[in-house]
Amino acid sequence: MARRKFLQRIGRYFQPYWPLAGMSIAAHGAFEILDLLVPYAIGQILNVLSGQPLDAVTGAVVRPLALSLGNYGLGERPLALMILMGFIFLIAVVRAPIQPWISAWFHWLIPLQARRDRQAGAIAKILTLPLEFYDTHNPGRIANRINRGLENHTWSYPEVAGQLMPKLARVGGIFMIMVVIDWRVAVPFLLSFTTVMALALRDLSKIIRKEQRIDHHMENTASRTSELVTNIKTVKAFATEYREYERQRQRLNRETFAIIRGIHRDYVILNTWQRTAIQSASFGVLTIALWAAYVGQISLGHFVTLMTIANMGYAELEPISQIAELLARRYSPIQRFHEFMEEDAGLDSQALSWANSLQAPSSTPDSDPSQRPLQFAGDSAIAYQFKGEIEFQNVSFSYDGQRPILKDFSLLIKPYETIALVGRSGSGKSTLVKLLFRYFEPDGGRILIDGQDIKTLDATAYRRRLAIVHQEVDVFNGTLLSNLRYGNPEATQREVEQACAIARVDEFVQTLPQGYQTVVGERGLRLSGGQRQRLGIARALLVNPDVLIFDEATSSLDSESERSIQIAMQTVLGTRTTLAIAHRLSTIREADRIVVLDGGEIAEVGTHQALIEQGGLYQRLHSLQESGEFY
Repeated sequence: MARRKFLQRIGRYFQPYWPLAGMSIAAHGAFEILDLLVPYAIGQILNVLSGQPLDAVTGAVVRPLALSLGNYGLGERPLALMILMGFIFLIAVVRAPIQPWISAWFHWLIPLQARRDRQAGAIAKILTLPLEFYDTHNPGRIANRINRGLENHTWSYPEVAGQLMPKLARVGGIFMIMVVIDWRVAVPFLLSFTTVMALALRDLSKIIRKEQRIDHHMENTASRTSELVTNIKTVKAFATEYREYERQRQRLNRETFAIIRGIHRDYVILNTWQRTAIQSASFGVLTIALWAAYVGQISLGHFVTLMTIANMGYAELEPISQIAELLARRYSPIQRFHEFMEEDAGLDSQALSWANSLQAPSSTPDSDPSQRPLQFAGDSAIAYQFKGEIEFQNVSFSYDGQRPILKDFSLLIKPYETIALVGRSGSGKSTLVKLLFRYFEPDGGRILIDGQDIKTLDATAYRRRLAIVHQEVDVFNGTLLSNLRYGNPEATQREVEQACAIARVDEFVQTLPQGYQTVVGERGLRLSGGQRQRLGIARALLVNPDVLIFDEATSSLDSESERSIQIAMQTVLGTRTTLAIAHRLSTIREADRIVVLDGGEIAEVGTHQALIEQGGLYQRLHSLQESGEFY
């Protein structure tokens, strides 16, 4: 069952190219069978040279040709030799420059085009998977799974279409020629060939199961290596280089030991008995054919032909087994790639209306899906504009279905109002933002914007009217300008500069080597934490959102940077509906209302001064911060 599903997945991967693949494989197989006519013709040449008659099949072709040529005074034997040599010339020489373009060209054209299409499909899958998928899957492991899956698909096709299938066609042709010459030699050849192949495939199926276990461990090692690169600062800060090196070295040693002892040894054992069986079978065919020639049942030419093509057939066993071995090694990464591609998409899948077309791209060489623009919902047909009134109605939510994070939460936020959400860690502040962005759906209750249930809205078009500044601003490895324009690529330079002035980006942009064209490095490593936060604010402002969210925007900054961010935030307040999540209460003093959460419920609501005078949870949290303690 698993093997059948695997083959179905391979078939779907190349499905758009089936007609082209069928043509190229059939052509290659035909050329392989034509090759067999060369040793057959040579055998007949030996018959002519040794004075033995041509066989019935060759005679039926040569004699009419000789009669039509009228012998030209050369005699039957010279004409027969000339005709046979003409056949060999056509098959071997004339065909030589034609075959690569009819068969070999397509054996790489197809997998390269399929790789392009499926890589685009993998990118679409990455973009449309729900956010919770990335909470439980390591990015390095995902990238490794995609890369290995695509690579193994790409290399597998030329081996199957360009080698395995043509070789099987050649073996079928060898058997047919043997039947024509002497069925008593053909039957032992077929039985021995199929027996060796069946036993080899049986052993390979056992090795595949071991390969799958090893592949899982290899993914873990690659994932850990990716983490080391990502967290190299922490590694160096704690001087754990040697410990990490030893840990990875031990992983690699365990993997290598398991591969050598559990897999490589099995392949060597398989190769050993297979070679022995092939040579034994070849000797058996030699014995049968020699006896048939000795007693006069077959001619000398047929004996030479039989031995030549029998050796050609047995010679194909080893490469066929090697291809099967390579496919066995590729089984696991291909399977894991398809498992990733079959993950259920989230609400984000609505964003890519082109994603479905990736499953069935055109098979024509000139059809390049990478040149077809992605059509996003909200670009034209769907576009929203909100006043910014947000209402949480009796919202309940749990990540695991057991421990509630929000309990019957209700809150009405008026247009242009600034609301601050505060509370202990785990009280549900960030969860509210995730629900507002529709990263998750509430277990109970509704979330409304301007009176509309957000469930009824197109997820992508809806999110385009929201913007968020995270605690850790994501920065891409590009120029400062490209990062600023990430949410609005059409923003003019004037609009960029206005947003940067509000977010106080203009204070540091002139100090950068190339100003707005400065490459900021991967994850913005060339910018300070405060600079990245101000970049995040400017980027959010450039999309001109109806609702702006600050999620712990100053919690990891020094006092000077925090003050700059506070000034930038105060400039924005009142220009749109704003939500601010904060641990540092100094950043939300100017909020219209402060909502204090405790255990997923609203504990208090009021202004900063009113809550201080109330002497409740907010006042206690404020006192803890003023005294330098944490909560």
